[in-house]
Amino acid sequence: MAEEIQEECGVFGIWAPGRDVARLTYYALRALQHRGQESAGIAVGDGQEVLARKDLGLVSQVFSDADLSALPGRVAIGHVRYGTSGAKSWEAAQPHLSAIDSTAIALAHNGTLVNSDRLRERLAEVGEPFYSNTDSEVAAKLIGYYTRQSRRLRDGIARAMEEIEGGYAMALLRENALYAFRDPNGIRPLMLGKLGPDDGPDWVVASETCAFDIIGARFVREVEPGEIIRISEDGISSMRGLQPRMCANCIFEDVYFSRPDSVKDGKSFYSVRFASGRRLAQEAPCDVDLVIDVPDSGRPAAEGFAQELGVPYGEGFVKNRYVARTFIQPTQELRQMGVRLKLNPLPDHIAGKRVCMVDDSIVRGTTSKQIVQMLRDAGAVEVHVRSASPKVVWPCFYGIDTGVQDQLIAAHKDVDEICDYIGADSLAYLSVEGLVASAPETGYCTACFTGRYPVKIPEDFAREKFLPGYKPIATDVTA
Repeated sequence: MAEEIQEECGVFGIWAPGRDVARLTYYALRALQHRGQESAGIAVGDGQEVLARKDLGLVSQVFSDADLSALPGRVAIGHVRYGTSGAKSWEAAQPHLSAIDSTAIALAHNGTLVNSDRLRERLAEVGEPFYSNTDSEVAAKLIGYYTRQSRRLRDGIARAMEEIEGGYAMALLRENALYAFRDPNGIRPLMLGKLGPDDGPDWVVASETCAFDIIGARFVREVEPGEIIRISEDGISSMRGLQPRMCANCIFEDVYFSRPDSVKDGKSFYSVRFASGRRLAQEAPCDVDLVIDVPDSGRPAAEGFAQELGVPYGEGFVKNRYVARTFIQPTQELRQMGVRLKLNPLPDHIAGKRVCMVDDSIVRGTTSKQIVQMLRDAGAVEVHVRSASPKVVWPCFYGIDTGVQDQLIAAHKDVDEICDYIGADSLAYLSVEGLVASAPETGYCTACFTGRYPVKIPEDFAREKFLPGYKPIATDVTA
């Protein structure tokens, strides 16, 4: 189990007749690659049919120039996946392909549905076949089931949204239209952008604005919680699939997931993380000679921390950026190398100094323990550790790979015990209030810190996922 919290997934959609939509989607997925590295896929509609290519691997590994040339169309969706529901397989890779009678559809999904098992059982009882164990296939089949009844796809989506529970942002296409929709709490992010002139027909949707930047699109607004957007040759239209509920944006988008150059509510995630570092220095200062980060996700917070303390910020490690995910099982020798495959310390910059290491979060503690030891081996006389997020105590069920509480070190150790385990001279975390104050002024899901879940977790879904003595707090209310 990796120390880092893994990204959920990244989705992208484009309606742009006359443009090379497959290639634009490819570049957008390259910008979203940080959100998932297990598989990648693109589906296109050319007005007559839906074509797709998907496979295990990085975007650059899955698609060749010939692949993209073989995907002409006017509308496309794309997906990069880190599996939080379903096995690592071609069937689980997205976009998920399905059919509603004679109409082919493709679905790209970011998030997790907490009631997918119950919905799967109901659909199986009425004869719907399943070819994977992903909740994305459940969503596609449920949409198809209700579309057959209503005879209109957007109504089928709305009916399905009434039944699916959890966090989700989805892009769906048929041969001649693009749909985008989001859970009523807004847990998972989804942005709407414009490509070309303001009065032109071309629109895009994506998990983050960095996907717009690479293709020259402009951010317009967020897809609203519970909203369904349809884009076709008739233009763009919006309908309310569900009434919005308590706003609960995933706070870990601000802490870690989103790229620093992506923007939300007019602020880059870099600026949010820099502000959280400054707040952390106010809450938990330390007397050190040098502030360093854990590359690269801890850098903005470390810079803010150092500036607030008036202490030099510098590089403590060199990161090997060519260490990517692999499907080759590592040897025991490679496992023992651990974080050293990715990070190498700079002894001449560290030796003889009191060092504060700032990271974006501490989840399982194993990597922090290795990094602290590496700093000591490099000659640091003191190693202090600061986390730019609060203690991750509770599992997430909305699209992050921390679904079992006993994986989380802060769930069964207090701060002093964690400090002793990782071998630091001191350890402190940013408060929940400090993190929220550093972020744009919108509602957040902080369940991983507080146990206050915006969507109730079914008992059968959460069984054996909490430690004894922990009872989550449901806060699911209508806005």
